[in-house]
Amino acid sequence: MHLNYHFLRFLCPQLNVSFRDAEIVTCFSQNKDELVIGCIIDDSEIYIRANLLPSISCLSFPDEFKRGKRNTVSLFPELLGQKFSKIEVIPFERAFVCIMESGDKLLFKLHGTRSNVIYYRKGEDLPTRVFRNEIKDDHQLQLHVLAKNLDLSKANFIALEGNASKFLPTLGKIPREHLKTQGYIEASLDKKWELMQSMMDMLDSPLYSIVKGHTGHSLSLLPEKKPLYQSSNPIAACNELFKYLVVIQAFEKEKQYWVKSFEDQKKKSQAYILKTTEKLNSLEKETAPSQLADVIMANLHQIPKGAEEVELFNFYTQEQAIFKLKRGLSPQKFAENLYRKSKNRKIEIDQLYQNLADKEALLENIQAMLAELSDITHFKDLKSFIKQNQLLSKEKEKQEQVPFKRFEFEGFEILIGKSAKSNDEMLRYFAWKEDLWLHAKDVSGSHVIIKYKSGLNFPKTVLEKAAELAAYYSKNKNESIAPIIYTPVKFVRKVKGAAPGAVMVDKEKVMMVVPRGPQD
Repeated sequence: MHLNYHFLRFLCPQLNVSFRDAEIVTCFSQNKDELVIGCIIDDSEIYIRANLLPSISCLSFPDEFKRGKRNTVSLFPELLGQKFSKIEVIPFERAFVCIMESGDKLLFKLHGTRSNVIYYRKGEDLPTRVFRNEIKDDHQLQLHVLAKNLDLSKANFIALEGNASKFLPTLGKIPREHLKTQGYIEASLDKKWELMQSMMDMLDSPLYSIVKGHTGHSLSLLPEKKPLYQSSNPIAACNELFKYLVVIQAFEKEKQYWVKSFEDQKKKSQAYILKTTEKLNSLEKETAPSQLADVIMANLHQIPKGAEEVELFNFYTQEQAIFKLKRGLSPQKFAENLYRKSKNRKIEIDQLYQNLADKEALLENIQAMLAELSDITHFKDLKSFIKQNQLLSKEKEKQEQVPFKRFEFEGFEILIGKSAKSNDEMLRYFAWKEDLWLHAKDVSGSHVIIKYKSGLNFPKTVLEKAAELAAYYSKNKNESIAPIIYTPVKFVRKVKGAAPGAVMVDKEKVMMVVPRGPQD
């Protein structure tokens, strides 16, 4: 709920107190989609740090921030030297506006994956400058249209038949889930009104709690039984949540990535050991081909010419046995083949024993790595572990073997096939049915896949970037504009016998884009 109107209406008055008359002395970015605004007030520093990555959008207000010497760029030069006059929430909207003494305004639009910071000059309703330029709609965003008026009367609630989302669309996920647990959906209209009033009372006098659910850390304004953190100060809660989302959650994500990587290796190693052990047992129980050859060579005088089957005494088992010979081969030649086969069998067994020993040693090392990982609780120790075990270089080598190029844009992973054969392999082994598939229309080119992220729709900006890459990695690369088809992977299928990279596509849509490479 840190991007929610019900939180912002308490946060903004506190920010108003902290930032009133503060002078902006620096405004820059040194990480993707992160904006830092540094201010001075009464010889003290105070900062606004807006992390607007689509996967993690959040704010913090630290007392100090060290700007890096490299990979940093100054932004919003119009703000330098300006002073804050007022910070106010926009009614029933996930946004607040900072009003400068000059009358200029800085809008913080906190719309999840489409969050942005937008600058308006005094008296102008259209933006002068936009932080995240790729969100094209924001270049035409009129400030006055954001504010909303909601009728929160009982009469309107009854008219809407108790539909919570229509009555109070600003509720957010946590309050809606809370209402469900209170039996809201099945309740009578009078009971629903009672539950809604109780909810609004809680949102009017919140205690800010940080909780962890199956989707990660979040801020709750409702009473929580086991919060990780609790405060009555919205700025303190914001700063703490930032630490959980950007630092702790990033650490947990990184750690979980390596744990999963080692767990996958562990499963594969265990499966190999089991399969190889079974194969060795089978080979060692079988009669060695050299024994059959010995019996044949010892009884050559008893084998009729041209025979394909003969009964001989097997002196290894001390029993009469039927021996099958190969048509067109003399018994001597057949025996020679058996001796050769036996020699190769011994080489195979020796190699399997060596492979087994190597895999068991690898498994032991993986288990030791997992044990060490489980004890790591800080980013510094995790980075040391990664460096010490050269995991990044090994991961790079592993990625170089995959059939695609990998890019990341706004938190989404984009895969691009390296060749026609690689396109098939990528589609078969690395694509999931809910991923989005793209390809240049009616010309040869790379298959492009946007990996699906649970619970998130594909942002328009991500789709456009992937389409630009699909055009760039096709025969339309040098065209001024190119058509791109796209559809979920579940509607793309390979036809038996078709040429490498050729597929059948259903339910595709078409978009026109300018071919642009990864660096454009």
